[in-house]
Amino acid sequence: MVSVVEFRIDRRSGVATYLQIVQQVQQALRLGILVEGDRLPTAAQVAATTKVNPNTTLKAYRELEREGLVEPRPGLGTFVSRTLARPTSAADAQLREELSAWMDRAHTAGLEREDVRALVNSVLQERYPDA
Repeated sequence: MVSVVEFRIDRRSGVATYLQIVQQVQQALRLGILVEGDRLPTAAQVAATTKVNPNTTLKAYRELEREGLVEPRPGLGTFVSRTLARPTSAADAQLREELSAWMDRAHTAGLEREDVRALVNSVLQERYPDA
């Protein structure tokens, strides 16, 4: 099955492009958007939609392969070999709803995307300092 992931590259983020691709695949795996057996877009497809050099995508895919998350199949593409998603629970749904409500309040308060990202990253660092 072909994946539904579309990469979004933020050239101002300071994060290497290949790492942005790696992180986006990892997030899609955690959220269950990508599942075992899904085929990732080809490097040429990613280049066409993001204007990223195909070698950058290949570097990201090699990193994901090194992590055991994907596997290349010559002539067929790169396929998801392992998920990072946990079984969903009622607690997850409630937390997502609370987070969504918080995001709505942040937006109403006039916070921009990067303001929200900075706040979330700050709290993440406090709560998960070793990550």
